[in-house]
Amino acid sequence: MTPMKAVVVHGAGDVRIDERPRPEPARDEVLLAMEWGGICGSDVAYWRKGASGTAALAHPLVLGHEVAGRVAALGPGVTGLAEGQPVTVHPAQLVGELPERLTGRSNLHAHVRYLGSAALTPHTDGGFSEFRTVPAAQVRPLPDGVDTQSGALAEPLAVALHAVGRAGGLRGRTVLVNGAGPIGSLVVAAARHLGARSVCAADLSSASLAVAREMGADATVDISLGEELPRDTDVVFEASGAPAALGAVLRATARGGTLVQVGNLPGTAEPAVLGDLVTREITWIGSYRFVDEIDDALRALRDGLDVSPVISHRFPLDQAERALAVAADPASASSKVMLRLGGGTPVTV
Repeated sequence: MTPMKAVVVHGAGDVRIDERPRPEPARDEVLLAMEWGGICGSDVAYWRKGASGTAALAHPLVLGHEVAGRVAALGPGVTGLAEGQPVTVHPAQLVGELPERLTGRSNLHAHVRYLGSAALTPHTDGGFSEFRTVPAAQVRPLPDGVDTQSGALAEPLAVALHAVGRAGGLRGRTVLVNGAGPIGSLVVAAARHLGARSVCAADLSSASLAVAREMGADATVDISLGEELPRDTDVVFEASGAPAALGAVLRATARGGTLVQVGNLPGTAEPAVLGDLVTREITWIGSYRFVDEIDDALRALRDGLDVSPVISHRFPLDQAERALAVAADPASASSKVMLRLGGGTPVTV
């Protein structure tokens, strides 16, 4: 079989560019020639720790779930797609039946195969490879005018849109986003796109705040300079995942307002000042991945939502370890680090 290159994590601190056989599409599958991939915090965690949350490596894993490319071949039974068509991928595939109580909330199903995840054994290889077969049902065509680099960011934009949807309508409401990393900055863009009256972003990094401004923030708060979060905000999105921030974001939320927890909190006990949750009667909502908001993300991209400001670095596939190191290093001032997986176009780092 024809070999291809793939970014494979073998254990903590051990990522390699391996050669693997180029796959062939089975029935109802599509072979994709991958072009772009975005590095997520889970990719960094598998590389640094050999685990992401409770999902630990039991064997080598191809990384990557933020990906886009072009249709290279169609398996038997696939219709509605064409060779050469630019596409992205919904990375989730449910295992078993969705309980009735979770109708419409498939993101909460207990058993999901997610691209680039070690949650189940055997693991589900991701898309950081030159080619990847996926079920046709998970393929999403890119709208006209949306290139594959932007298409690879439809997945994290879907996470942001799901978080915004958890808050209800934002039109005419004031918004604060605490944590201006890639997801936080995409929440800024999603809130602006969906009609928020004003959007403020807060972070410890001036570089991250600069990205948030490019993504549509009206105002920013540099916490490293001692600046305080604005009070009486209608909807607050906590995107840093830092338990120490909870007291401040609760105080920033208006009486009767809504706090959406987007950043992953640790699974261990952490002190937090939560009194305002009761006395201000705040609605505190969790947000996890997304359902079908990747389709909303593609429509938003089609309608002109520009995600390019969130991209800070681009590396070729062969430099995947360097790319992971940049994504993991706070001193690098990185936002979204992209991998050029194939396609032959030169990469400017």
